[in-house]
Amino acid sequence: MVCARVLQLLALACLGSALPARVEADYYLMVVPQSPVLEMGTNFTATCVIINTSEVTADDLYWTLAGTTVPKEQYTKINGSALNVTVPITSEKTEWLMCKCKKKTTLFFIHNEGKLIHGIDLKKGYVPGKPENLSCEAVQQKQYISTTFSCEWQTVGSQTATVPTSYTLYTAVLPGSGQPYSVTTQKNRTQVKLGDTFPHYMTLEVWVEAHNKLGKIESEHLKEDSGWFVKTDPPSDVKVFSEKSFPTSLLINWTHLIPTIRLKLTYRIRYRQNGTQNWTPVPLGDTASDIKSFRLQDLQPYQVYEIQVSCKNAKEGHGYWSDWSTIVTKRTPEARPTSKPDLWRVIAEGDGKNERRVQFICKDPVLANGRIVSFDIKIQDPKDKVKNGSLEWKNIPRSSQGKITDLKQIDLADQKSVRVYINATNSVGKSDEASLFILAKARESELAPVEELKVFPHRGQLWLEWKPPNSTKLVSEYVVEWVGGAQIDWQKEKRNTTHTAIKGHLDKFVCYNVSVYPIYSGWIGKPARKEAYLEQGAPLEAPIVRLHKAGRNQATLNWTEISQGSRRGFITNYTIFYTSGTEVHNITVPANTASYTLTSLSGNTKYDTWVKASTIGGSKISFNHSFTTLRYAPGEMEFIVVGVSLGFLFIVVMTMLLCVYKKDVIKENFWPQIPDPGESTIGNWSPDYPLKADTPRENGLSGISVLDMDVCDGKCVFEEDKASLSLKKGKYLSEEHSSGIGGSSCMSSPRQSVSDSDEGGDMADTTASTVQYSSVVPAPPSGYKGQTPNSQPQQALFSRSESTQPLLDCEENPDVLQQEGSRQSQRSPPRPPRFTDGADPAGIAEQQELLEPLDFCPLGEDSEQATPVDGQAADWLPAAAPLSSYMPQLGGYRPQ
Repeated sequence: MVCARVLQLLALACLGSALPARVEADYYLMVVPQSPVLEMGTNFTATCVIINTSEVTADDLYWTLAGTTVPKEQYTKINGSALNVTVPITSEKTEWLMCKCKKKTTLFFIHNEGKLIHGIDLKKGYVPGKPENLSCEAVQQKQYISTTFSCEWQTVGSQTATVPTSYTLYTAVLPGSGQPYSVTTQKNRTQVKLGDTFPHYMTLEVWVEAHNKLGKIESEHLKEDSGWFVKTDPPSDVKVFSEKSFPTSLLINWTHLIPTIRLKLTYRIRYRQNGTQNWTPVPLGDTASDIKSFRLQDLQPYQVYEIQVSCKNAKEGHGYWSDWSTIVTKRTPEARPTSKPDLWRVIAEGDGKNERRVQFICKDPVLANGRIVSFDIKIQDPKDKVKNGSLEWKNIPRSSQGKITDLKQIDLADQKSVRVYINATNSVGKSDEASLFILAKARESELAPVEELKVFPHRGQLWLEWKPPNSTKLVSEYVVEWVGGAQIDWQKEKRNTTHTAIKGHLDKFVCYNVSVYPIYSGWIGKPARKEAYLEQGAPLEAPIVRLHKAGRNQATLNWTEISQGSRRGFITNYTIFYTSGTEVHNITVPANTASYTLTSLSGNTKYDTWVKASTIGGSKISFNHSFTTLRYAPGEMEFIVVGVSLGFLFIVVMTMLLCVYKKDVIKENFWPQIPDPGESTIGNWSPDYPLKADTPRENGLSGISVLDMDVCDGKCVFEEDKASLSLKKGKYLSEEHSSGIGGSSCMSSPRQSVSDSDEGGDMADTTASTVQYSSVVPAPPSGYKGQTPNSQPQQALFSRSESTQPLLDCEENPDVLQQEGSRQSQRSPPRPPRFTDGADPAGIAEQQELLEPLDFCPLGEDSEQATPVDGQAADWLPAAAPLSSYMPQLGGYRPQ
């Protein structure tokens, strides 16, 4: 580094003396060295020199790298016209290192600003690494070895685009004095031509040189015999032959085009059974000599084998193995089966009671050594030892539909046991016998099953794990059975096996019922079973949702179970969704649930609901099902109806009881006894003296005064201020006629009655309009309205009309009437009568007391009935009696 720095200073001194003569007209600043190639990871020093001017000094200079100002700590001032900078090389990108002058306002700077900036482009790269693992080969070309020599190597180190590394391959033939063959490339492989013929039995030296602008380096030199680099083609015309007398061997023949004089070869052979992945090599010691055929031995009879052959230079350690020849397949000849048939059974419930249906099935022997054409079977009762020798074999052809053959089906009683024997036959001979015992149903439970059976998928297979049965009897083997839909298959495992994988074909998304049977010397033990899937997916179908029962605030939903073939996995749970608007509710229930009751619902509301069935592999959603909750809860309407009915019944019963207990009062108020006025006779009576019969006059009633009394709301009011108003004779103050009783309605105008004394002879003419019912004859014992009563009592006398109406009780019994009058006067003050002539006849007070029970309530416009004011005149004139019954003489009377 010190030497380099000294050399740089000397160069600057020379530059300072030489540059002014050349560039004084062109430059004021210059950076040296120019266009350097820099190694990554080193430091670089550049110098900025001021030429042919004194306007700028080293103190006015500064450096930038890739547009960024370099810190002053990295500057070194050489003198007043030179400034150094040292920068580390860390980035592979090309960057500009610039020397600049600080801006000034002088006229010199303004005119020469472009000459006060100078820079260099920094190119960066790596020193080339030493190539490794150099290998070369010369391949076969028909009957010769090609002169094209191919080599490849492994590059070491990195390179950049601005400083690439090149490689030159050198190949020299020894002995020889000529220049080596060479070729240059940017890649890690190349070819070089070695003259017109391949240099057999000569030495080749090969090496690679890597070089760039930062240096060069050579790889290790390969110096080997030319045969060491040869790679031939595989043997051609490979053929395989089978011989019937040798069922366990195959004969292989092949040829090679290269003459032995040029190259002696050795061979290698490998083979495998068709359908397997692993090759079996033939030991190289058996094929070391220069041979053209070979016999493979210890093969399985009637099996298809795949065979390949390869070759190389026979000289040890020389050459490369050729590629393998094309695969040749051949089947070995048949031989007698050397293993037993694989016998099994399927048991189902029989048609009869206490009976089983047993189906015997089998597969070809593992070592069938040929094509099985038939099976021989016989079935024996273990207790029937006498007939054992006389049992006949039944020949059953092998099934051509699959690998499983149905042998025979029998109906076996639950309490019986049988033993089955079977052998297999091919074109060469028969196999050994296989046997199987079927125990009585009661004894099957005596043979314990395996424990803690587990079935799970792993790496595309179904694996099983179990523990041996807890039994004192020895297990001879295990049978693993799997049933999926209509498919059934099985495999046998050795007695010491506790975990295995199912080797048969399994489909995805199919549920398999896997069973493990322990076999106790031919007797089948009790199985352990599990269900499993090789792979689970989303169900193909969704459950169908139905409304089972709806209430006011709840609803019970049922859904169907998805069929086994459509589940494609174990149902983990069901999710129930329901909504009556925008908000969706969901409830998750276990997989063993097929119904659910939704609660907290609103009455008389429509709901949409659906169910999602989920497995590990996905889920399926059912169609929407709509339902509407009830307006009333179950029993609520019945409760209301029953309550109303009971209430109505209670009212009816109470009404009936009231009618029974109060029938006299009801009869008196609603159906009173009405006297017939048409059968009455004139009667005179006095409250103080016995009544005397008096024949009434035919045409005229003298001294009769008609009382015009107002009655309102059941009370008669005496108007004293209107007593002085005289009634005009022959005129009516209203459009309606008086009834003649002396009362008037509060809602009608006052009526005027014509007395006997006023009308006299016109009585006959007015009877059509006014009928006089009675006249008050005697004067009261005391005065009225200030009159002085007579000191002597006078007899009170009522004169009846000529009506045929019978006397009322009060007429026939004046004492009773007087008592009633007294009670009436005690209840309400006496009401003075109105007189047509303004006079107060004598004895009117007494008559007034007697007439008090005659007060009536006003008549409505549409009514024909008169109602007593206080109910005390019921014996005198019942309220329910129509006025027309009292006035038969009034023609043309119309109630208003």
